[in-house]
Amino acid sequence: MNTDRVTCDVEDGVAQVRLNRPDKMNALDPALFEALVSVGSGLIDRTDVSAVVIAGEGRAFCAGLDMGQFAKMAGGVDDLVVETERLGAAKALGQQAAHIWSLVPVPVIAALHGVAFGGGLQVALGADIRIAAPDMKLSVMEIVWGLIPDMTGTQLLPELVGRDVAKELVFTGRRISGTEAAALGLVTRTDDDPLAAATALATEIAGNSRNALVHAKHLLDLAGHVTLAEGFDAEQVAIRELIGSPEQTEVVRKRTEELARRKS
Repeated sequence: MNTDRVTCDVEDGVAQVRLNRPDKMNALDPALFEALVSVGSGLIDRTDVSAVVIAGEGRAFCAGLDMGQFAKMAGGVDDLVVETERLGAAKALGQQAAHIWSLVPVPVIAALHGVAFGGGLQVALGADIRIAAPDMKLSVMEIVWGLIPDMTGTQLLPELVGRDVAKELVFTGRRISGTEAAALGLVTRTDDDPLAAATALATEIAGNSRNALVHAKHLLDLAGHVTLAEGFDAEQVAIRELIGSPEQTEVVRKRTEELARRKS
C-alpha cells in the first residue's frame, strides 16, 4: 500500500503511515493529497489493522501547502477544492485527505514534529489522538495567505479548543509550540519523541479487542453530534453485538487465565 508520496507498513496490528516528501518538508501537493486518500481508504477494510500511526518523514510532519499551489491559486486555479464523489462527509480532495482518517474504523494517532502548518495541521486533526514534540510549531496559517482552513479545520477546531480559541487561532494565523497546543487541547499531549510515544500507544491499543475498538471509536465520534437518546441507543446496539461474540469470548478466556496465573 505504498506510493511515492505516502508509505504504509503493517506489523503486529499497527499500520505505520508516513508522509514521504522529506525534501519539501512533506508539503502538500495534489499527488500527496491523493496518496493520503488512497492509503487511508485502503485501511478502512483491513481487519489485520487495530491501530494506525501517521507521521512525516524528515524534518517535519507537514509544512502545509506546496508553494506551487499558491501560485496556481493566484491564477485562479485550485485543484484541491474541485468536488468529487463524496467520501464520508467530504467532497473536495483537500477535505478528504484530512477526513479520511476519521473514516478509518480503528484509532489513528498522529505523531507531530518539526512543523504542522495549515493543511498539514488539518490532516492531523483527522486523527483521534495527536502527540507532539514540545518545541515544534503549529499554525492554522491560512489567513496569512488570504484563505481559510477549508480542509475540515473550521468544523473540527472549535470542538477541540472551543469556539473562541479556534477563532483566535484562525483570525491571527499565529504559530504556537507543541506545549501551548497541548494546553489549548489542540494536541493530546507532548513527548520528546512523539513517534516512539505514538507507536508505543498504538501497540498498547492494538493489544485490545479490535471489534470493541471499532465500536468505541464510532460511539465516541457520535457524542455531541446526535441526541443523547440516539447515543444511548447506539451504545446498546454495540454492546449487544460484542457480548458473547467469538472475539469477546476469547478475550474473557485469556483475561481469566491471566488473572488466575497472577493469583497462583
